[in-house]
Amino acid sequence: MTLREFFSFRKNRFFWGNIIAMIVVVLLLVFGVLKGMDSYTRHGEAVVVPSLRNMSVAEAKQALAGRKLMGVVVDSSYVKTKPAGCVLECTPAAGQKVKEGRTIYLTINTQNVPMHAVPNVADNSSVRQAEARLLAAGFKLNEIDYIAGEKDWVYGVRYGDELLTEGQKVPIGAMLTLMVGDGSAEEQVADSLATDSDSVTEESWF
Repeated sequence: MTLREFFSFRKNRFFWGNIIAMIVVVLLLVFGVLKGMDSYTRHGEAVVVPSLRNMSVAEAKQALAGRKLMGVVVDSSYVKTKPAGCVLECTPAAGQKVKEGRTIYLTINTQNVPMHAVPNVADNSSVRQAEARLLAAGFKLNEIDYIAGEKDWVYGVRYGDELLTEGQKVPIGAMLTLMVGDGSAEEQVADSLATDSDSVTEESWF
């Protein structure tokens, strides 16, 4: 075979027709795959998550449905200043872009006030120590109720008219009252010692 015969295919119309047909088929396949991926991933159909904070669960789900999204309550927390059942947070957060049909997870304000054990401060704490521990635990304090006893020593904790026992639980944020000694016990001891001293002095004259 001569070199001219080897390259004679270049003048063959069927050869170039097949090459062009193969190129067209490859381009069509690539185009079809890309369109299929766009359709599968819903390319370009992203929606923005709306602000749902302070909405009721029903309002939040309605707002999400208007954007072809779903809302599901997955967690709860407690914020005293917020109404029970309102949305506190959502994931993904408001303003983020997501695909249609995406589930948005909601955290709501709990319907029931959580209970918390009152720290054991009776008969083992000064008034400053007791106040610090109770405030750190999330409770609030009324004015101190002074009773007969050692000055600034905590003898008990009241919730309303109820005297609390060790480990008893009350609603978090409850107003508690400390029962604190007014120092009268120390005065009584001092008076008793003074009286005994006077008695000894009088006896020594005889």
